[in-house]
Amino acid sequence: MNERLRILFAESIDVVFSSLQNNEMSIEIAYISTICEMKKINDFIIIPFTREEYSFQKQLDTNPDYHKVEDTAQWQDLLLRGNVLIQVKETIYSFKVREIMTIESPQTQVESAIQGPQLALNEDIIVSLNLIRNIYPSPDLAVEEHTVGSLSKTQIYVLFDQRRVDSTVLENVRSKLISINVEMLQAAGELEKLLIGKRKHLFPTVLISERPDRIGKAISKGKVVLLLNGNMFALILPATFYDFMHAMEDDYNAYWMTSFLVLLRYISIVLTITLPALYISVVSYNPEVFRVQLAFSIAGSRSAVPYPSFIEVFIMLFMIEMLVEASIRLPRYIGSTATTVGGLILGQAAQQAGLVSSIMIIVTSVVAISNFVIPINSLSFTVRFLKYPLIGISIFFGITGVAVGLFLYVVYLCNLRSFGKPYMRLFGKLRPLEGDIGQVNGE
Repeated sequence: MNERLRILFAESIDVVFSSLQNNEMSIEIAYISTICEMKKINDFIIIPFTREEYSFQKQLDTNPDYHKVEDTAQWQDLLLRGNVLIQVKETIYSFKVREIMTIESPQTQVESAIQGPQLALNEDIIVSLNLIRNIYPSPDLAVEEHTVGSLSKTQIYVLFDQRRVDSTVLENVRSKLISINVEMLQAAGELEKLLIGKRKHLFPTVLISERPDRIGKAISKGKVVLLLNGNMFALILPATFYDFMHAMEDDYNAYWMTSFLVLLRYISIVLTITLPALYISVVSYNPEVFRVQLAFSIAGSRSAVPYPSFIEVFIMLFMIEMLVEASIRLPRYIGSTATTVGGLILGQAAQQAGLVSSIMIIVTSVVAISNFVIPINSLSFTVRFLKYPLIGISIFFGITGVAVGLFLYVVYLCNLRSFGKPYMRLFGKLRPLEGDIGQVNGE
């Protein structure tokens, strides 16, 4: 039995095979350690077997959790459902010892969902693997173990579906993990930087997530997942731009509602990137694009502002950036209250003092709100930066400069790679492009 199962689960390090022997008999057992309750295995199988008066037939007669397995095709399924397989002579028995570690897992804090699962990964890598095994109970799920950090000895699990994974991506990940030479590794963000290497991408090319359901979906699509011990976030790669704009709530809502929300996110990302630059362009260079009444209204609101429009934009965006950083750094219980009150007071006081116009308050609010619509934080932080190069171009070239800047962003996105895969791929399977096989980590 064990020889056959070793072949079936050759890529999974959490599948345990043991042979036990006493004076009367010998047995073979097999189980998946991350989804089984070890206390039950010790109390009902291992410890009783070591006693002199041990009788396996008595165990069968007194414990209803033992079941005889006659079909060898059920072995995989029984193991994946949290059973121990026991071979006594030529007969196979199963014993249910499944453990779902939901009590030890926290609720999602970064990627919240209304209808979806509420559990997040755990800082204990075994608990995280338990959650993923229960979401993705497939015999093709492979688990590899690596150790990174000469001092920290950080344990890393590499998860992938043997039948669906792209072999070039998997080899890139393996070679990169082996080549990492650092003393300490403590967080998923650190590992992301080490995987990307010296190239500094403007957009994130590795998706960091805390949701087991997102990880299960990613594995089913042929992606590779990295789990770190001591960190409740996992790395998913390769990643596309659409992955960062996709919330797990989209899989649980109706089609038209999901389509509307996805469209709303793309509109929001365009607004948060372009709106400050367009405000400067229209006010300073091209007021004719507005109707006469609106142009007069904007000019009237700016009559008390003593400096050019781009200074006004920088003042408001600087205040918004400070409020966002304060909301992150402040204690959770006072962060939202302090930043909300601070934003209201600063905005109203700045407008009344003639430092900014009322229309600029509206533009700043739209930019801030639109940025928070993006479901993945790493992309949200990138988008916060993207508006500033466009502002710089709009100061000198107006709307024409904004259009050219957006075109350059699109060209950059189309040229970007995540572990050799096109970043802007929206449809189709992950296939290596010509010349990309030798590339590692989007280089």
